[in-house]
Amino acid sequence: MSIYAELANLPGVMAAGEYSYRGDRYHFEGQMEAEQARMASIMCRATTLATHMQANMMKALNDGCGCAPVQGWMVRGEQFSVCVYGNIFCFVDNNNASINEVMQFLKENVGEQSGALV
Repeated sequence: MSIYAELANLPGVMAAGEYSYRGDRYHFEGQMEAEQARMASIMCRATTLATHMQANMMKALNDGCGCAPVQGWMVRGEQFSVCVYGNIFCFVDNNNASINEVMQFLKENVGEQSGALV
């Protein structure tokens, strides 16, 4: 079973997937239409690239900032959150999931991120 399929089965995770850093492939499981998953993978890839760029700029100003390499990011909305670690993403129902459990699962199963994205 894939990491994103296991992630999609965690309590409160609405959908999970993976995307390629090149932007040409994605896979998903859960409560999401194929077009929504395609758009989510594009959004996650673009935000990941921007996050890496910003962290690298901060690192250039202060090598000891501890902000690079980026491991992931998340955005919390009113009803759901988006969590990304490496190239794995998930949409989480804020009322029915533990962000800590989701991020711990991602950290344990995706591993440390380093190096160039492409």
